[in-house]
Amino acid sequence: MDPNPQTVLPRTKRKPDITTVLRKSWYHLRLSVRHPSRVPTWDAIVLTAASPEQAQLYDWQLRRAKRMGRIAPSTITLAVPDPEGQRIGSGAATLNAIHALTKHTELVVNGGDGAVGLMGKKHILLLHAGGDSKRVPWANPMGKVFLPLPFLAADNPDGPVPLLFDHILAIASCARQAFKNEGGIFTMTGDVLPCFDASTLILPPDSSTIITVPITLDIAANHGVIVALKSEIFDESYTVSLVDNLLQKPSVDELVKNQAILDDGRALLDTGIIAVRGNAWVELVKLACSCQPLISELLKSKKEMSLYEDLVAAWVPTKHDWLQHRPLGEALVNKLGKQRMFSYCAYDFLFLHFGTSSEVLDHLSASDSALVGRRHLCSIPATTVSDIAASSVVLSCKIADGVSIGEDSLIYDSNISSGIQIGSQSIVVGMNVPKDSDNMAGNSIKFMLPDRHCLWEVPLVGCTERVIVFCGIHDNPKNPLKKDGTFCGKPWEKVMHDLGIEENNLWSSSSSQEKCLWNAKLFPILSYFEMLRVGMWLMGLSDGKNLHYLPLWRNSPRVSLEELHRSIDFSKMCTGSSNHQADLAAGIAKACINYGMLGRDLSQLCEEILQKETSGVEICKDFLALCPKLIEQNSKILPKSRAYQVQVDLLRACGEETKAYQLEHEVWASVADETASAVRYGFGEHLLESSGSKSTLAFRNNNHVSSMDKPFCPKTVKVELPVRVDFVGGWSDTPPWSLERAGCVLNMAVSLEGSLPIGTVVETTNSNGVLIIDDSGKELHIKELASIAPPFDGDDPFRLVKSALLVTGIIRENILVSNGLRIRTWANVPRGSGLGTSSILAAAVVKGLLQIIDGDDDNENVARLVLVLEQLMGTGGGWQDQIGGLYPGIKYTRSYPGIPLRLQVFPLVASSQLISKLQERLLVVFTGQVSNQVFHTCLHLRILIVILLRPCRFD
Repeated sequence: MDPNPQTVLPRTKRKPDITTVLRKSWYHLRLSVRHPSRVPTWDAIVLTAASPEQAQLYDWQLRRAKRMGRIAPSTITLAVPDPEGQRIGSGAATLNAIHALTKHTELVVNGGDGAVGLMGKKHILLLHAGGDSKRVPWANPMGKVFLPLPFLAADNPDGPVPLLFDHILAIASCARQAFKNEGGIFTMTGDVLPCFDASTLILPPDSSTIITVPITLDIAANHGVIVALKSEIFDESYTVSLVDNLLQKPSVDELVKNQAILDDGRALLDTGIIAVRGNAWVELVKLACSCQPLISELLKSKKEMSLYEDLVAAWVPTKHDWLQHRPLGEALVNKLGKQRMFSYCAYDFLFLHFGTSSEVLDHLSASDSALVGRRHLCSIPATTVSDIAASSVVLSCKIADGVSIGEDSLIYDSNISSGIQIGSQSIVVGMNVPKDSDNMAGNSIKFMLPDRHCLWEVPLVGCTERVIVFCGIHDNPKNPLKKDGTFCGKPWEKVMHDLGIEENNLWSSSSSQEKCLWNAKLFPILSYFEMLRVGMWLMGLSDGKNLHYLPLWRNSPRVSLEELHRSIDFSKMCTGSSNHQADLAAGIAKACINYGMLGRDLSQLCEEILQKETSGVEICKDFLALCPKLIEQNSKILPKSRAYQVQVDLLRACGEETKAYQLEHEVWASVADETASAVRYGFGEHLLESSGSKSTLAFRNNNHVSSMDKPFCPKTVKVELPVRVDFVGGWSDTPPWSLERAGCVLNMAVSLEGSLPIGTVVETTNSNGVLIIDDSGKELHIKELASIAPPFDGDDPFRLVKSALLVTGIIRENILVSNGLRIRTWANVPRGSGLGTSSILAAAVVKGLLQIIDGDDDNENVARLVLVLEQLMGTGGGWQDQIGGLYPGIKYTRSYPGIPLRLQVFPLVASSQLISKLQERLLVVFTGQVSNQVFHTCLHLRILIVILLRPCRFD
């Protein structure tokens, strides 16, 4: 390796598509949670906290994340507070968290080698989420990492509001595979969402790696900068290099001196994401298991050890001399100094920082409108009785009539009664404004929040009232009184002058602390509406009323932001939030049952309702009792399958699993009936009727099917079809989804070993009955065709052909009066391979039968009939498999609900170069997973295709 620092080759930074990156990451997260044995997940997820009380809140949030399917059941979750509630720095907090995790899992008591070996094989995700969020004070109670971030919220409209934490979990889930079989830790910060495709991440073995991104020098001057040696691994979207130096907030001269400027004039930003793998991780575990004396030393000296300055410097030799003079520096060099650190520079990287309130609003307002869910799990009034701006973001809220909300404001987890005006670009969190009281009678406006302000409530330990807190969006609580300090956007001098407040009313003269908003005793503890009125006065909205409000404010007990942070009643806050969410979910579910068409996801809503421990089940039982009346009233337009499914969801929520299981059979029977009806009008009603019934005779007159009741004439039909590879869109083709909503799938027909692997031969015979022969040599001769009727035995090897005889009308129309059929089928591909084998074979049989009777063998008609066939068989498939086999090449197919179900196939003309590359590189490997594991098999096939189509580097 060249010992001289050399700049990384310049790349043009492409702005990543946040929506695409997040959707891919969420898809990966869901797979890792549901199937961790196939898609590896984290062995443990650990959060650092500022205090034991905050750690309790984080534990509650972690349990919530598990309940909502964000974290796998097998993953250990742990929130670790700084010892004695004293700040020790992110580096010491990292060691403390690893040590606490080791103790928690009972792997170690005294830090022995056996424990290190076991811990060294684990894969840990660590989020630094402790400390006080002074620049985002309204997020202090919940923890900044758990602030609401409704990206992709519309993808799951009845699910919980996505949090910053949830999106971080999604991004991080893709990074897990980079560790492969080596244990390690992936460390992130809780106030940043790094939008990049972490599945491309490369981590050199037995070392640490810091994620970097090129940035301009003006930004570099305020952040950490990495100096990297010549790149060892190149790619269009990333480079991997050995780290030569670390710089903190460097000037341009320092950047030049340390050769930190890239060829394109930028520098490498330290993103705060650090991975440690293999032997480097083992050494870090050893240090953590013996770190308690070191941390005690920090506590006594009241010093801190930073992860981003001190701990990482141990892996960079040029920093060792500097590190020796830092807190615990000598121990870091001795324990970790033999390992090295690499830089993984991601060029397609977007750094969303949530360090201030204005940054939070910027990310919500500047993002693509399709990305941000602006209304989610909320109850809002009609536009004729309220004024709520379309650009505002309202999440988990109940808003009463007579409320005004300005543009680009964020309202979260609140209950807002009439007479509240909220300005533009404001933030309201956790407010529970009660209805009108005697104190407010006669006032149409109870409270006004000006533009660019924050408002939130905080429950305090030992206090019955929740304290109302507020400040300006751009107020920096850390700014000193005499140096740009502001309150509600105005300098302190003007605030005190206008309100008649003295400096000693806010700050103790004996305190050595620097006077600022953070420690100003501003917020009174009064009755709720008194706090609202005094709040408007403090914000400068009650001109000329100092004589009334000033004495009330002076004589009331008051608290500062700092005191609030130390006194939050997290238990009361969690209970209140859970009950609020449950009440909202119950209101939405009740409206859905009373007035709607049961289009909401009752199972998810019930999850929230059941969080009300004392009354959740009773609420669900009340909803269950409403269902019969609803079904009776809407029987002509409400799909039966949907009505049954709602009852199944409610039965499960009530704990009646046996009844739910029994009723589930009715769900799928109804889906089969509705699918048959979607083929053409009346088809489902007559599908299983006998040939002599009046309705069948009438149906036959209107839908003529050629008869074979004529002198025997030999006829043979052979149909051969390819298999299909599904690229995207699978499951949107499957009933009942495709019967109610549009579906779209991109797939491709492929031959195997130069031939079409699926086929059938249908021949007429001069003997009665039907002879079926499959490719294993099994035969079945059916003399009495009237005996063919569902439900079919799941182990019946001939149910596919029997179902085909039904859907083509051969049995219903009594076509085989004096003649018979011989049907031979084959599929030269393993059953359950994930290539659409059974549906494509069904398409071949249906097409062959229709040709033999001179029926409509148009591909679209065949595809619809196979859709019905799948329901009769009980496999519940959709239309994309048969479309993939019936139509050649690559195609994009859309379906539109209706009678009949409409299918539109758009062939995509591939270039000769693409076809050549596919033929050269496409490899289909059967993984051996069949039957109920088909979904997983498809995943494995896709992974193999991606590897062959895209150059990859392997260790």
